[in-house]
Amino acid sequence: MPHVPPKLNAFPVFMRVEGETVVIVGDGDEALAKARLLGQSSGRLRIVAPEASADLLGWIAANAAVHVARAYAREDLNGAALVFAASGDEPLDRRVVADARALGIKVNAVDRPELCDFFTPALVNRAPVAVAIGTEGAGPVLAQMIRARIDRMLSPSLGTLASLAVTFRDAAEKLLAKGAPRRRFWREFFEGAPARAVAGGDVAGAHAVASAMLTGPDTSTGHVALVGAGPGAEDLLTLRAQRLLMEADIILHDALVPDAVVAMGRRDAERIAVGKRKGCHSKSQSEINALLVALGREGRRVVRLKCGDPLVFGRAGEEMAALRDAGVSCEVVPGVTAAFAAAADFELPLTLRGVTSSMMFTTGHDLKGGALPDWAKLAISGATVAVYMGRSVAADVAGRLIEAGLSPDTAVAVVENASLSGCRRFHGTLADLPALEDRHDLAGPVMTIIGDAVAGANFSRSQALAALPVRGLTRNEVAA
Repeated sequence: MPHVPPKLNAFPVFMRVEGETVVIVGDGDEALAKARLLGQSSGRLRIVAPEASADLLGWIAANAAVHVARAYAREDLNGAALVFAASGDEPLDRRVVADARALGIKVNAVDRPELCDFFTPALVNRAPVAVAIGTEGAGPVLAQMIRARIDRMLSPSLGTLASLAVTFRDAAEKLLAKGAPRRRFWREFFEGAPARAVAGGDVAGAHAVASAMLTGPDTSTGHVALVGAGPGAEDLLTLRAQRLLMEADIILHDALVPDAVVAMGRRDAERIAVGKRKGCHSKSQSEINALLVALGREGRRVVRLKCGDPLVFGRAGEEMAALRDAGVSCEVVPGVTAAFAAAADFELPLTLRGVTSSMMFTTGHDLKGGALPDWAKLAISGATVAVYMGRSVAADVAGRLIEAGLSPDTAVAVVENASLSGCRRFHGTLADLPALEDRHDLAGPVMTIIGDAVAGANFSRSQALAALPVRGLTRNEVAA
């Protein structure tokens, strides 16, 4: 049998309340919650509260609501468009409901669905855009959970953009043919240059761009966002990263970005793996640069999804330069870099009052040259050092730093797959670090943190590096 969708018992509508009176009867938390909800509208609030709480009185004063400071009477409902019974007293709520219905006014009784003519939704407010989520009173907590998810998807500037769109509606209908030309204009308006200008606080610039789109030839261009995917856990993505992934036509992602993060993009977006692992480059950096430029010139919306933060060893500088030289607009969305995620996994302070007030990001390969890099001198002076991609050169890192004067007893923390449920943690000293180099089972990205502040970490869930074999050396020989 074909699936028959269930019928709604409450049909959702948006009711005009501008200039209308909305009455709330109640003086406690339930009344305050309804006042805050209705305060997002342009309705005139009349709150009947004989013994209003301090919080409710403060809200009334701050929002210029009318306060009826006496016991409820039927005449308090006169002229109301909507009524809310929010006293928490069932007999009083039933009386308010009966009076409202006798006057032909729709009424809602808080937490009493059997008495409600309508239900109040969980509301995502981007006025004039609003998204209302209802459960017919069956699951208010569920409605709030859904509201939170939708709220994350919508840009905070959407309301401003929608208000600007109203000013172009008549001109678009006059100047643009129905069908594809009009749809292209509005898509570019809401997702292209005007939207980006509004998001950046430049409403005047958005107006100018939209005007040029209306009167000139179709010059819509693509846009590339260099987005930080974070260290791996999908719930560490920023809200902006999530929104851009949902808007992207094409997602170019690093090899180490987990599938779960890539899957957060729009379902019909094209996905291209362009990442580079050690000794295995699916595309060279110049090829990636050329691809980004070509897609941008085709008018595509592109997300270049990078592990961690794009600006920390992510070659974002080369890609931004190529895009700028080609005249393709781009933006950078920061992500949680692996050093911060590793420190969080260890509950490790990267700076610690009285111990260290500075830190360095580097790669182990910086120590491969003949000269000691400048950051090594900072490590010796007490800075915390976060070493990216350092497993295969762990012995070089330890040996060179000890040779330069850093104590072999300096604390070290190592994390594989930071932020993920399967991460592994190791702790020890700089003298223990070479043992890491022979751990070929560490297939995920490895982050090493070195410095006196590491001693303040939580080592209860980590394995001692000293328990691992050191290639051809004893711990004492390395320390020597």
